[in-house]
Amino acid sequence: EVLLVESGGGLVQAGGSLRVSCAASGFTFDNYVIGWFRHAPGKEREGISCISSSDGSTVYADSMKGRFTISTNSAKNTVYLQMNNLKPEDTAVYHCAAERTPSCPGPGTLNSDAFYYGMRYWGKGTLVTVSS
Repeated sequence: EVLLVESGGGLVQAGGSLRVSCAASGFTFDNYVIGWFRHAPGKEREGISCISSSDGSTVYADSMKGRFTISTNSAKNTVYLQMNNLKPEDTAVYHCAAERTPSCPGPGTLNSDAFYYGMRYWGKGTLVTVSS
């Protein structure tokens, strides 16, 4: 069974940091891209970042660049999203997703329907709450 399980969410004060994880089982990340998305009540979904397991290349949404860092530990089949200088508007459920393709999309297309609906496997998400 293929599973993606997010963890590491929680409550943090504005300006703080949090690292969320995405652990995969039932498949390996070889030749996959892993994306992070977030959903906040009353807001449109957002594509945050993507990492390619093929070449390690990364892509970030402009609004997260410099604050968020995506990384992977192949030995653990886990992808991480390090989030620094968190803001109340970062409050959301954070999901990871995976698709078997060698390359991430360009930063301008992280929010595209094609990228979002093209992801094959999804985790259930982890809630991040940033208090002011």
